[in-house]
Amino acid sequence: MPLLAAPAAVIITVPAHATIYFTTEQAQQKMFPGASFSPAPAQLSDADRRAMYDRSGVHEPFDPSRVWRASTGGWFVIDEVVGKHEHIKYAVAIGADGAVRSIEIMEYNESYGYEVRDPSWRQQFVGKTASSSLKFGSDIRNISGATLSSKHITDGVRRVLAMYDLVLKGR
Repeated sequence: MPLLAAPAAVIITVPAHATIYFTTEQAQQKMFPGASFSPAPAQLSDADRRAMYDRSGVHEPFDPSRVWRASTGGWFVIDEVVGKHEHIKYAVAIGADGAVRSIEIMEYNESYGYEVRDPSWRQQFVGKTASSSLKFGSDIRNISGATLSSKHITDGVRRVLAMYDLVLKGR
């Protein structure tokens, strides 16, 4: 009786690596110490959404309900972009002058590329405005091993600044 060779099923799994670094309240207090926050949903027209896409190239929908005004002046905005496969949730603090005060990675779901949390990499965004070019690879350096995450966060910050410029500035 011949032995039948059955193909072996090979299952390769990559362990999920979802890490939550900040809740909304924790990120708000880190980025605007001592401030209180008022929800300030962005009212986006179709033209605003097209302009945000044109300026940033980010395809994922922007959630306009995740915008708050800080009592000390400025804005706190939560956004998400895709890293390589999974979403990266991050926050941008925009000062009353329209410049980035800081960015924080709130939730990172990839198993690699977490180097975008490095403070020296995130510091590159400080002082950038909607009129800054924010070009990945020249204005914002790449992180080897986290290329897509660093590129997509750069694009996302450009989108948040475009939204500020289109909708929040002057409010």
